[in-house]
Amino acid sequence: MCEALVSGGFTVIAWDIRSEAQEQARRSGAKVVASPAETARDTDIAILMSLPWPKDVEEVVTGSEGILAGARPGQVVVDLSTVDPMTTRRMAAASSPKGVGYIDAPVLGRPQGCGKWTLPCGGSEVDLKKVQPVLDKLAKRVVHVGSAGSGNIVKLLNNLMFGAINSITAEVMAVCAKVGMNPRVFFDTVAGSGAATVSNLFLELGPQILAHNWEPKFSVDLLYKDNLLGIAMGQEHGAPMPISQAVHLLNEMARAKGYGQLDTCSIVRIYEDLLKVSVKMP
Repeated sequence: MCEALVSGGFTVIAWDIRSEAQEQARRSGAKVVASPAETARDTDIAILMSLPWPKDVEEVVTGSEGILAGARPGQVVVDLSTVDPMTTRRMAAASSPKGVGYIDAPVLGRPQGCGKWTLPCGGSEVDLKKVQPVLDKLAKRVVHVGSAGSGNIVKLLNNLMFGAINSITAEVMAVCAKVGMNPRVFFDTVAGSGAATVSNLFLELGPQILAHNWEPKFSVDLLYKDNLLGIAMGQEHGAPMPISQAVHLLNEMARAKGYGQLDTCSIVRIYEDLLKVSVKMP
């Protein structure tokens, strides 16, 4: 993101809790400062990214050294993190008395897809228009989906689907081995079939599972967090979610096994243990 914005002609002032991320920002052409408040003092738009939990967003926005401590009227905060709509609405309400706009624009797409993302944006159209030139450097599609928190709703529902596809892919690959079918033959046959069951995520996860490649493109811990927030959102409105609950249980089991920092497809190891099989294929 930093590289994309700098190459797009914008001045970037950055802060991160991790020293290695600060150094990467410097190499990308950004000026690194000591707190979120400092980033707000010298910018027109404050972008939040990859803050994992709602409490992290609250601290960065409303903490003693948060963005609002250094903000000026007319600025806009854009949160690209994945949090719940209730948190976004609280942050928008806290920003409004200071004359600061607030947009939730969580990312649909992988990190390496920066520039090709879709950003479902919640908030006012006036604020979105202010930040559109910046978001256009990060995303192929910027879609206004409603009031504050609406972008979060889209993202959480999307990631509930991600979790379900991730879980069923792991399950069928392991069952395939259990019933005596070569998992690679199964994957190659289905992947090339054009069947309605074939998704881009299935095409991505299958080879990782066959190779036992757990290098995280998206970790179990993050999927666990996103699914937890999605289920809580549904429960708040009285929506039963049995499929998402089952997925959440698998994610909890994977974390209990110590797989939290591994890729989401590593949950296949739970099935391998239960069924006494291996899906690893040359």
